[in-house]
Amino acid sequence: VQLQASGGGLMQAGGSLRLSCAASARSFNSYYTAWFRQAPGKEREFVAAIKWSGGTTVYADSMKGRSTISRDIAKNTMYLQLDRLKPGDTAVYYCAAGTRIILSNSRNPEAYQDWGQGTLVTVSS
Repeated sequence: VQLQASGGGLMQAGGSLRLSCAASARSFNSYYTAWFRQAPGKEREFVAAIKWSGGTTVYADSMKGRSTISRDIAKNTMYLQLDRLKPGDTAVYYCAAGTRIILSNSRNPEAYQDWGQGTLVTVSS
């Protein structure tokens, strides 16, 4: 599966942003797809995940209430809406997909087999 993330850029604190991840696959019915982020000098961090079939969502505790993950099945595209942006949201955001994922391991980056190239989000204060 090839994944293409887009939508990053330079943002002001307090603003909103929507990231997109276009995916190439005949069917994502067996997939979980997710967003991770990696800030400079830090480890990759889970943001949110969605089960393609049924739309079950999982969020990092730190992102609940400020982020919304969604998918458009017809477009094979996943989205991440980020609201009330903070400078601490500055990171490269990656989308990922995997088939060997259940709810309990959906936060683990090692569970995902396919990764996009990342899109940089910079939030200025």
